[in-house]
Amino acid sequence: MDKKQNQSSFGGMVWKFFASVRLTIVTFLSLATTSIIGTIVLQNQSSDYYLHRYGEVLYKIFFAFDLFDMYHSWWFRFLISTLVLNIIVCSIDKLSATWKIIFPGGPVFKRKIKNSSIRSEFVTATPPEKLEDLFQKIVGNRYRHTALEKTETGFLLFAEKGRWTRMGVYAVHLSVVLLLIGSLIGSLFGFDGSVTIPEGESTNQIFLQDSNHVLNLDFQIRCDDFSVSFYDSGSPKEFRSALTLLKDNKPVITKDIIVNDPLRYEGINLFQSNYGKLPPINITLVLQDRKTGEEQVRKTVQLGESIMLPDNQGEFILTDFSEQSHFNGRNIGNAFTGSLLLQDKGTF
Repeated sequence: MDKKQNQSSFGGMVWKFFASVRLTIVTFLSLATTSIIGTIVLQNQSSDYYLHRYGEVLYKIFFAFDLFDMYHSWWFRFLISTLVLNIIVCSIDKLSATWKIIFPGGPVFKRKIKNSSIRSEFVTATPPEKLEDLFQKIVGNRYRHTALEKTETGFLLFAEKGRWTRMGVYAVHLSVVLLLIGSLIGSLFGFDGSVTIPEGESTNQIFLQDSNHVLNLDFQIRCDDFSVSFYDSGSPKEFRSALTLLKDNKPVITKDIIVNDPLRYEGINLFQSNYGKLPPINITLVLQDRKTGEEQVRKTVQLGESIMLPDNQGEFILTDFSEQSHFNGRNIGNAFTGSLLLQDKGTF
C-alpha cells in the first residue's frame, strides 16, 4: 500500500513539476539567454578562429559547453524538449476545466452572475409573456446561442457567444509545439552547408558547416546566371541566382532564388547567401630585378602553386585571393596573397 502511495505521490510530483508555469518561464528565459549567446559567439567556425579570438582558456570553456555549435548541443535540445513537454502537460492539465466551460451541458445561473457588478435591475408593468418574446428577439440578434428557463415568477434568459475562443490558447500551444518539434527534427537529422558555384558550372557536393566533411547529393546544382542590383549608396540590394537542378543529367527544376526565397527540393532548401568574384584560374607571376628592371622569372600558376626564386634562393607560394584586401590601413581591392620561403630562413 505504501509503495503504491509512493508511486502515486511521485507521479503527481512529476506531473505538477511539468505543469508549472514557473518551469515555462525559466525555460523560456534560458532559451532566450542562450540564443543571445549563440548570436554573439559566431557559430561553426574553425578552431583556429576561436583560439585567435578568445584565447586558449575561453576556447576550452566554450568548447566544453558546445557554444561553437550551440543549436546542435545536447543541452539546447534538452531545453527545447523540456519546453515541449511543459506546454503539453500544461495544456492537458487545464483542458478539463476549459472543456466544462465550452460544453457546460446547459445554462447555469450562478450566484456570482446574479451578484455581478455589471448587473442591472429595472421594474416594468409589462406581462412576462410579452417580455419573453421581446427579449428573445433583442438578445438573439446579438448572441448566437440563447436558452430560456421558465420559473414560478417569470423566466430566465441565457445568452453567450465566443465559446470556442477559449480553445484559441490550445491552437497557439499546438503551433508552438509543432515549431519546437520541427526545430528538434532539424537539429537531429538536418544539416547546414555551403558551396560556391561559378556561373555556368555545377556541383553535387556541399561542405558541411559543423565539420570538415563533404556531403554528396544525389542531384547536381547548376548556376545558369547570377545578377546583383545595388542601392544608390552602392550597397547590394538584391542577389539573384538562376539555378537548375539536374538528376541523371536531366533538368528537373529551374528557379531564380534570392536571399529569402530558397529553392526547395527533396527536403533540401537552397538559399542565396552571398556573392563574390572568383579568382582567375591561371595567374602569371613575373619576377624582376629591382635595380635593372630585367625580367628574371615568368611562370603561370594556380592558387596553391609556387614559383622558384632566381639562383634557388627560395620560392613564392600563391596562397589566397581577396576582393577586399588592405595594405597599410587602406583598401586596395582585389589582390592575391602568398608566402615567401627563403632558403634556410623560413616563411614570412
